[in-house]
Amino acid sequence: MNVVYLFDWGDTLMIDFPQFCGKMCDWKKVQAVDGAKETLENLSKKSKIYIATGAAASTQNDIKKAFARVNLDKYISGYFCKENINIDKGSPEFFSKILKQLNVEAKNVIVVGDSLQRDINPALELGINAIWFCNNKSANKQNLNTIYSLNELYLQSTK
Repeated sequence: MNVVYLFDWGDTLMIDFPQFCGKMCDWKKVQAVDGAKETLENLSKKSKIYIATGAAASTQNDIKKAFARVNLDKYISGYFCKENINIDKGSPEFFSKILKQLNVEAKNVIVVGDSLQRDINPALELGINAIWFCNNKSANKQNLNTIYSLNELYLQSTK
C-alpha cells in the first residue's frame, strides 16, 4: 500500500499571516509555502494527501476554498478539522479518529507539520511516522525526522 500523508495547514502548506484573523479563505491575501505546489504535485502521483488541521473556525469547505485560492486543492483528497473530527488537534485521539475514518494503519501514514506539540508528538504516540517541518536548523535538539523546506520531503520520498 502507498503511504497516506496528513499535512498540517497553517505554516506548513500555507502561510499563516499574523495580521489577518478569521477564516483564511476570506483573507485579502493567501500564499502557499515555498515548494508546496511541487511537493504536493509529486507526492500525489503515488500517495493520497489529506489536510489535518486544528483550525476551529473553518469548515471543510472553507479550508478547500483557501487551498483553491493557491491552486493546491487538486492534490488534496480530503480535509480533517474540528467540524468533522469533533476533537481538538494536539491529542493522539485526533489522529486516531482520522486513521479510523481512512481505514489505514498508523505504519502507512506520515504526518507532516510545523508544531511538535500539535502535529509531531501526538502522531508519534500512535506509531505514525512524523516529519517535523522546522524553520530553524538550530532547533532540532531531538532525534526527529526533520525537514527545513518542503522540497526535502519529496526528495526523502524518492529514496
